Amino acid sequence: MAKIFCIANQKGGVGKTTTSVNLAASLAKQKQRVLLIDLDPQGNATMGSGIDKTQCENTLYEVLVDGVALAEARLKSAAAGYDVLPANRELAGAEIELVNRAQRERQLGAAIAIVRAEYDFILIDCPPALSLLTLNGLCCANGVIIPMQCEYFALEGLSDLIDTIKRVHANLNRELQIIGLLRVMFDSRITLQQQVSDQLKQHFEGKVFNTIIPRNVRLAEAPSHGMPGIVFDPSSRGAKAYMQFGAEMIKRIRAK
Repeated sequence: MAKIFCIANQKGGVGKTTTSVNLAASLAKQKQRVLLIDLDPQGNATMGSGIDKTQCENTLYEVLVDGVALAEARLKSAAAGYDVLPANRELAGAEIELVNRAQRERQLGAAIAIVRAEYDFILIDCPPALSLLTLNGLCCANGVIIPMQCEYFALEGLSDLIDTIKRVHANLNRELQIIGLLRVMFDSRITLQQQVSDQLKQHFEGKVFNTIIPRNVRLAEAPSHGMPGIVFDPSSRGAKAYMQFGAEMIKRIRAK
C-alpha cells in the first residue's frame, strides 16, 4: 500500500516542483512504483515530467469535478518511468466547483483510494497557498515533505506551514505528520545559509533530512527539456543529491 506524501510550502519559489519531479524520478530509478499528482493549476510538475499539459484528454480537474477515474486520467512519464496525474489551468476552477460539495476536502483521497495499492509512493506537488486544493492533499497524506531554502524569510513561512499542518492533523487527518525538512538550493559558501541550516537542525531535531540539495544550474535547465534533472544530467551535483534523497526516503519508510 502506497505511502502518500505532500511536497508543500506556502512560500513560492522554494523548489517544490523540482523536488517533486526529481524525487519521483529518483524513486522510480530505485525500482519503486510511483504516482506523481500535480495539484498546482500551473501544471509545472506535468510539464517537468515531459507531458504537454495542453494536450491531456483528462486531468486532475476531471477527476475531482466530473468523477473521472484516476486510472483513466493518469499518464506515464516516458522520460522518467513514473505515472503522472496531470494538471493545467482548468484546475483553478475546481475550487469553485467543489466549494458546495459534501466532503469537499476529501475528493482527492477518494480518487486515490482506488489505485493506492498499485504504488509504493504517491507524491503530491501542492500549490504555494493554503487552498482547498492543498487541503485535499493534506487530508489524504501520511505526511508532508517541506523543501526550503536556508534563508531568514523561509523560517517565517515555515512556522505558518507548521501551524497549518497541526490544524489539519487535529481536525481532519490524524495520520498527517511532518516527514522532514529538505534543504534545497543550498550554497555552503554563504554564511547565513549555514547558520539557518544549523538552526533548523537544532529546532527540528530528527526532522531534517541528511541530504542537502545544492544550488545547481542543470536542475534549473531540465524542465525546459521536459524531464527531471536526474534524467537530463545524471552526473550533475543536483541529480546525484536527489538520487541520494530518494534512497534516504526509502530507508526512512522501511525503518517505520
